[in-house]
Amino acid sequence: MLTHRTVDVGGIRMHLAEQGTGPLVLLLHGWPETSHSWRHQMGPLAEAGYHVVAPDQRGYGRTGCPAEASQYTMLHLVGDVVGLIHALGEREAIVVGHDWGAPVAWHTALLRPDVVRGVAGISVPPSVRAPAPPLSLLRRQLGDGFYQIYFQQPGVAEAEFGADLRTTFRKLLGGTGDAPVVRDGEGFLDRFTAPDPLPSWLSDEDIDVAVESFGRSGFTGGLNWYRNIDRNWELLAAWQGKPITPPAFYLCGDGDITRAFTDPSHIPEAAADLRGVVDVPGAGHWVQMERPGEVNTALLEFFEQL
Repeated sequence: MLTHRTVDVGGIRMHLAEQGTGPLVLLLHGWPETSHSWRHQMGPLAEAGYHVVAPDQRGYGRTGCPAEASQYTMLHLVGDVVGLIHALGEREAIVVGHDWGAPVAWHTALLRPDVVRGVAGISVPPSVRAPAPPLSLLRRQLGDGFYQIYFQQPGVAEAEFGADLRTTFRKLLGGTGDAPVVRDGEGFLDRFTAPDPLPSWLSDEDIDVAVESFGRSGFTGGLNWYRNIDRNWELLAAWQGKPITPPAFYLCGDGDITRAFTDPSHIPEAAADLRGVVDVPGAGHWVQMERPGEVNTALLEFFEQL
């Protein structure tokens, strides 16, 4: 049975969805998601013999949302994962992340390989250290309107996304859009259409969960992850050139919008023990929700290698 509880992790209260017994698997969501985004993975992975835990990460849902942006660095996020493993009474875990959860998973494996039995990233591949602060490179490549630049100004994106939560999530989760670049005089959501009806893999009840979760937490916590991109680049300088050593796996929908600004060619360099790369044909960014059967099969095949 799927259960929910809250545990103390490094001074914040972290909400968990939990199912099954066996080796620990942590499922780390991205933006703008919560543990609910793993609803199609919890049961099948638990039935295969794993203790599956999907937290609301720092700044999201029912988990604590520190006020200061400086409390959302990659070191804090990795610390939350390590603290959660220990709070659950375990010494190690298989760590899986989607979207922003993928960099957290990759960096947990990089910084603390002793607690990572295996690592899988969905959508966002592991990367090597950029030659300069990443936001400056993104601004040069994609312009000031690139969404990660747009998210830097406190209060701006919060006001846009919070104005009509239901429309926001119909557009962000179920809508279609082109390159995530905000044009002058427009907002991020202006690049997306709100579908009616929703796609078959997304229900009104799923939208209800997102509306309730972000109505509770607001958007600032999740956006603060973006506001630490350049700070993370500075903090992680000591790991330049060090590969991820635990067994690694990468999966992405072949229609994922992140392919426009991420570079999977570095995966073999970044992950020393790469066990597989899977492209899911016809799938977009929310691949674990869109194509759960294929994602679950691929993850379990990777887990079995461990």
